[in-house]
Amino acid sequence: MSGGVSGKPTDGPISRYLNRRISTRITAVILKYDIGLTPTQISIISFSIGLLASYLYLVGNFLIAGTLVQLSSIMDGVDGELARARNQVSVKGGFIDTILDRVSNIFILISITILLLFESGMEFSIIFIGFAALSADLLVTYLHAVAQKDLKVHPALIGVIPPIASRDVRLFIIFLASLIAIYNVDLLLYGLFLMALLTYTYIIGKFVELIRFIEEVNTH
Repeated sequence: MSGGVSGKPTDGPISRYLNRRISTRITAVILKYDIGLTPTQISIISFSIGLLASYLYLVGNFLIAGTLVQLSSIMDGVDGELARARNQVSVKGGFIDTILDRVSNIFILISITILLLFESGMEFSIIFIGFAALSADLLVTYLHAVAQKDLKVHPALIGVIPPIASRDVRLFIIFLASLIAIYNVDLLLYGLFLMALLTYTYIIGKFVELIRFIEEVNTH
């Protein structure tokens, strides 16, 4: 990591091996030149990039939209890095970042679904897959939030299932699907399907691990 700026032990694989290589350099520049940006302002920038991406999906410019989705994901790492480097980690900042991330994801997924509906002539399967992707995105966040609140530890640190459906992974799938959709817009639908399938697989597996963890704790 650059300049003493680091990630988190709960980072997903895309954050750990790709996003952090860029985000830590952005954070290092902000620190080096004492740029007057707060972690919350970075969260808002990341959120705004996500909203712009959702608009571009609606107008059919999914190549740039997908690129912005990945940029938003990278910037989402900067706020936490900056907060840790400046000793500005706060409950308020974390709460704002979490809510903005969820709203951004919702807009992106709905916009992609609307785009695909117009391109296909309102096929029911697209509505189903779009709702599956959206519900999976929200449910994995809820699973993490409740487990962390009740167990006082992040679910990624429990059990053997890695964070294969963390936000960075989900957005990266959308990014890749958006890039290859220049050959066939239907490939965006496959991206949503893959994201939903991977996320629900993770949710079910992690849910079972958490139940077993709770049972083990209660027997000791």
